[in-house]
Parts: sequence; structure tokens; C-alpha cells
Amino acid sequence: MPTRSDGSNHRDSTRRSDHLDLNLLRVFDALLQEGSVTDAAERLHLSIPATSRALGRLRRAMGDPILVRAGRGMAPTPFALRTAPRIRSLLDEAAALISADREIAIGELKRTFTIRINDGIAATLVTAVVEATAAVAPGVALRFVEQGSESVEALRDGSVDLDIGARDMAASDIHTTILYHERLVGIVRADHPLGRRPTLAQLCRHPHVSASRRGRMRGPLDDVLDAAGLQRHVAAVVPTFAVATLLVTSSQYIGLVPQRLAEQHSASLGIRWFPIPADLPKVDVRLQWHTRLEADPAQRWLRETIRGAMG
Repeated sequence: MPTRSDGSNHRDSTRRSDHLDLNLLRVFDALLQEGSVTDAAERLHLSIPATSRALGRLRRAMGDPILVRAGRGMAPTPFALRTAPRIRSLLDEAAALISADREIAIGELKRTFTIRINDGIAATLVTAVVEATAAVAPGVALRFVEQGSESVEALRDGSVDLDIGARDMAASDIHTTILYHERLVGIVRADHPLGRRPTLAQLCRHPHVSASRRGRMRGPLDDVLDAAGLQRHVAAVVPTFAVATLLVTSSQYIGLVPQRLAEQHSASLGIRWFPIPADLPKVDVRLQWHTRLEADPAQRWLRETIRGAMG
């Protein structure tokens, strides 16, 4: 069929977009998060028929089914999955615009924040932040997701509200603050024969477990050992510090983990930690967010809560 050149396709698209309003976008967001009309209706305090009608309007306005039947449930279409972060971002911006320069009732806040975080940091931060948040804002949910590519786009499109990690994204539209400085320390099982203040040579007499999401066997310690004419034996590489710590509890391996993790969990896990006798680089743990959320009172409160929870 030949393509019409009279501009009708553009007009049809414009007419469809004219039917979208903020309330419909809220319905879209709830449907994608809940995956069902019934649950979305409950979340939005709407009747099921009203929510179903809103879904019909969304389908007509967007020219896409949005949700399709999948077994006993519903599944989002590829278009809906691609669009969801942008809708979430628009809703956040609208909320920030409405509430700008206003005080918000934190105790009545109903909102879910998505926080991307490194596992070694999560092991020491999550409990403190969840408890501090729940104490004053029981309606707030914190969704922690693991780091992958650490792409800045996730902050830009709203699929991630905050990023907590060691990487500095260094973009003009990304705000950043340093939460604390971290360093790696050694850990062994409590009954391990290694001394409490081992030398580099003594560290090389026992097998090591390396924590690397990318499967790397080398790290900063290996550079120090090379300079001293020494070499360690890495017997296992695991994807997270948590797995490395658990492996240490049941073996004679030596592990390297963040000091805060070792300090907080060594007693309960039956391990002990010790400083590495070398000048290993310290790591700046950063809190980062997109500029569109800089003035959002709810987001600002959460950032302050996280900083407070870290002492």
C-alpha cells in the first residue's frame, strides 16, 4: 500500500497523543508495575471497570496493547517496557514541579524509589537505610537493584532514582556526592593459621578467592605483589563480595572485601579481618542522581536519609 503524503499519518499520531493526560500516565505506570488491572486499580484507589476503561484509552492513544494475556496473568508488550522508564520520569518531574518549594508530609508519603547499588556496599548500607526510612515513612518502598553496566541512561530515563557505587559518571546532568571512603581488607576464617598481622609473603602462602563481577583474577593487590617479586594463587573467582565472604567461612581461602563489610559481619560469620600491608588505593563511594530530581522534596529527603544512615 503506498504511503500517503498528505500528512494524515502525522495528524493521526497528533490526535492520539492529544488523548493522553497525566492521569492516564499514572494508570500506565501502575499497570506496568503491578502487571494486572485489579492490582493497579487497588493501587490507584479506582474501581476495576474504571481502570479497565483507562487501559482501553491508553491502548487507543498509544496504538499498542500495553498488556497482553500470558497464561493466568498479563505481560507488558515490548513497546510498554521501552516506554515505562520515560513515563516514570515524566511523573517524577510532574511531582517535583507540583511540590517544588512546598513542605511534604514524609509520614504520609507513598512512593517507591529504585536504588542501584554495588553488593559490597549493599551488605553494610541496606539495613541502616531501610530502618531509617521505615521509621519515619512507612509508606515508602525501597527497591535495590544490582549494578550492571552502571549506565548513566538509567538515571536519565528514570528507571533508577539513585546510584550508589564507586564509579564517577562525570556527566553535566548528573549530581554526585561522596558518602564515604572505603578500602579493601583481608578476611579469613577465625581458626585460619594466618597471623593477625600477616606480611605480603605470608599472604602468598595460602589460596585466595577473588570477588569480581567481570571474572577478573587480578586486582590492585597483584600489582603490589608484582613489585615485591611475589605472586599469590587465586583458586576461585566469584561474582560478589557476599559469595566470597561465605566461601571464606567454609574454607582456608583468603578473601579481600570492603572494610565496612568485614567490620559489621565478621563476628556473626565466624571470620576475622586484617589490614593489607600495602598502600592499596582507597575507593570513594558516591551517591549520584539526575538533575531533574535535584529539587524533588521526596528525593532530597531520601538522599539526606541515606547520608545520615552512613553516619
